Amino acid sequence: MIHITLIDADGRRHRVSGRAGKSLMHVATRGGAESIAADCGGVLTCATCHVFVDPAWAGRLPGPAADEDAMLDMTATPRRPGSRLSCQIRLEAGLDGLVVNVPATQY
Repeated sequence: MIHITLIDADGRRHRVSGRAGKSLMHVATRGGAESIAADCGGVLTCATCHVFVDPAWAGRLPGPAADEDAMLDMTATPRRPGSRLSCQIRLEAGLDGLVVNVPATQY
């Protein structure tokens, strides 16, 4: 299992676990992370699964594809370095321990 720490805007931490190949969004929502809305279910049409990847981890992820990059311009909370859509982050063994921050709002 791959373990992920989600930190809400108010500092609350949620630890979730999932299998390789699953999206971070899927694992987070199944794990009870209410701060990720995921309205479109992970099909890259809503930007309500916005997260900020911790700087220590950002370099371990492939960069966003063009469609994710465009969707990041539509997030409710302004994009910043490390912004990603959690539906586009696929878990793999090298991401065990990943830390992401979740913005205060997805709307």
